[in-house]
Amino acid sequence: MVGQSDGNNMTLGIGYGMGAGAIWGLVFVAPELVREFTPLQIAIGRYLAYGILSAMMLAPRWRSIASQLVRRDWMTLCWLGLTGNIVYFVLLSSAVHAGGIALTSLVIGFLPVAVTIIGSRDHNAVALTRLTPSLLLCTAGAICIGWQAVAGPANGASPLRVTGLFFAIGALISWTIFAVVNSRCLGRLPHLAAHDWNLLTGLVTGAQALLLIPVTLAIEPVRHSLPEWGRFALVSTGVAIFASILGNALWNRASRLLPMTLVGQMILFETLFALIYGFLWMHRLPTVMEVAAFALVVASVISCVAVHRRHGSNGSGQPALA
Repeated sequence: MVGQSDGNNMTLGIGYGMGAGAIWGLVFVAPELVREFTPLQIAIGRYLAYGILSAMMLAPRWRSIASQLVRRDWMTLCWLGLTGNIVYFVLLSSAVHAGGIALTSLVIGFLPVAVTIIGSRDHNAVALTRLTPSLLLCTAGAICIGWQAVAGPANGASPLRVTGLFFAIGALISWTIFAVVNSRCLGRLPHLAAHDWNLLTGLVTGAQALLLIPVTLAIEPVRHSLPEWGRFALVSTGVAIFASILGNALWNRASRLLPMTLVGQMILFETLFALIYGFLWMHRLPTVMEVAAFALVVASVISCVAVHRRHGSNGSGQPALA
């Protein structure tokens, strides 16, 4: 019965991870929808909306939820808000503006490798040597995804694309930190619902975004028409609802049900869906290399799941709570 329960939890966790990836892929398109605004302005708009929505959803249960947290938890939430939300999204938006969706997706595609390697050091985790085939497939898929962006004709000036590459690497580092810390915090707080942890992260991130408004007013131009502001508000609210509220909630559930070595593989779906949405945005079909990337990514996830099923348990030391 335990083995069957573990198998059900793994299947459910993978489903949550795929759902989060499908929603998060939309984030790569958002900067293209509001190119008139700077990355910092886009981040402030998204996370202000995230914070307001989180506050509204937390308000009826605020006292009972707040009583479950200590000072260390609030400090962690502040850290997660910066690394996984504001800093990451500013860097991601900057990378998309400078290097395009494909180049950014290539770099972010290496997130599963980074998270899985770190997660392999956890207690009772699957040995890294057993995950090598999956990691190699993942790496090959990520390289295929961005091959044309790197080796093909550049859409913009070369120095600008190099700048985009550095922004994307910064986003990769920032979100790797978030994924690891967030997963371990959820394991440390089994009494707190994953959805409530997401809303608390949103509340803190919204407060941080509020503090950044004077910064953007001081260093960035704010000269936009009324229709542009209307589109900005719609995009910010839409991304907050789908990516921050719903996507993060699915991700936190996956993080509770899966070991970090398998959670890392779920990030591949964000890259895949980002490319699909990018194809739709550019009105074109995928190339042979991009189709190969899809096949490699799917093979990577299947290989990783098979290894974890043979491992006989979720290996995370975390309770399977949602």
